[in-house]
Amino acid sequence: MDVFEAIMTRRSIRKYKKQQVSKEQIKKLLEAGMMAPSVRNYQSWFFIVIDDREILDKIPEFHQHAQMLKEAPLAILVCGDKNKEKELGYIIQNCSAATQNILLAAHAIGLGAIWVGIYPREPRVQALKKLCDLPDYVQPISLIAIGYPDEKKISESRYMDEKVKYNVWSE
Repeated sequence: MDVFEAIMTRRSIRKYKKQQVSKEQIKKLLEAGMMAPSVRNYQSWFFIVIDDREILDKIPEFHQHAQMLKEAPLAILVCGDKNKEKELGYIIQNCSAATQNILLAAHAIGLGAIWVGIYPREPRVQALKKLCDLPDYVQPISLIAIGYPDEKKISESRYMDEKVKYNVWSE
């Protein structure tokens, strides 16, 4: 699958088969995440691979939009390491780029995934910090549920001319 096909056909998957994701596939996903661009090449991301059923099942208790984790065999928590940034403020962009790379890579290798928002919802941030025993300098940004898809979704172009301006904003 080429990059354009992956971008145009990737959809958020919320239903998963019971099949486990292999260690090789997990490594590919992490490699994709680590290939994301980062401001001044700080590479301030950090990844927590969550495959412990007990931990996955606890997340929907404090995150109402994370119910799919009850089925997903795997999640990757994308975090920002504040000690890796010399200029604060770019962790969100760096981790978001890594998250998108992982989503596209999952789709490209036949897995389904969905971006589950964590930051800036402070109750979610604090609950995941506690659940995953994160140090103070690590900021959870996003969570990606991953598994073999147990649903098919049709992809349609979202391009809209009215969302594009050239050079300046003009009505």
